[in-house]
Amino acid sequence: FTANTSLAHYCRDNGLLLHIHRAMHAVIDRQKNHGIHFRVLAKALRMSGGDHIHSGTVVGKLEGERDITLGFVDLLRDDFIEKDRSRGIYFTQDWVSLPGVLPVASGGIHVWHMPALT
Repeated sequence: FTANTSLAHYCRDNGLLLHIHRAMHAVIDRQKNHGIHFRVLAKALRMSGGDHIHSGTVVGKLEGERDITLGFVDLLRDDFIEKDRSRGIYFTQDWVSLPGVLPVASGGIHVWHMPALT
């Protein structure tokens, strides 16, 4: 995450956007016994200065539960998030002035998936 922060500063200084790819995320967040949940990774990547990130979707290769995925999207994008356990948000989060991150659909999305994404 230190490298992400350094790269974010470089990008800001040079008028570039920083895309955070979620390659290797499964090694970290899909291990039930010793992993880090993607919700925690999303927050850490927001704090490290990313501009947009693959957030997963409700269909496709990086498919997840609809409510949980929408909870990730809100954690990345919104300034204030109310606690909602059904969406995987376990406490109210106030990001104050920390910029949001644009969630990017990822994982084999194609035109036939569009109805499921709305």
